[in-house]
Amino acid sequence: MYQIGDIILYGDTGVCRIQNIISRKSPNGKDKDFYQIQPLYQQCAIYSPVDNTKVFMRPVISKEEADKLIDEIPSMETKEYHKGPVKDKVGRYEAALKTHNCSDLIEMTMSMYAKRENLREQKKKFGTVDERFMKRAEDLLCGEFSVALGIPKDQVPGYIAERVGKIKERV
Repeated sequence: MYQIGDIILYGDTGVCRIQNIISRKSPNGKDKDFYQIQPLYQQCAIYSPVDNTKVFMRPVISKEEADKLIDEIPSMETKEYHKGPVKDKVGRYEAALKTHNCSDLIEMTMSMYAKRENLREQKKKFGTVDERFMKRAEDLLCGEFSVALGIPKDQVPGYIAERVGKIKERV
């Protein structure tokens, strides 16, 4: 059970803070505990049963875990998420997002960056579906890394680029 003030990853919403734990009567008349959840990067409130098994929840990764993942970026091999018909791509993108695993999101994003650069060289457009899923993956990663690293969300890409650059210089 999470405590008031805990910062978690909540489903597709992203990074959220547990604002409160409240008890409400359910339709069958029994008291049920709910988390009052506040997304860090959206203006809304979410009420989720404490015993919810339908929506994915986990603690945000630590600074050490975030730095370790970033350090692994130069050695990561990207899967070709972006190949094939749109229907198949959407399935692969959605599956990667649903793992809620930062490594999967990094690999997906790297694959899509490679595709975008390849298309740019060919003077072709990057697809709307690809763009939408890449933005979603980046948003989830930057939100979680922001909290883990203790830096503003908009500074995360620069932090990653600088850290990866230093690793490449050493190699």
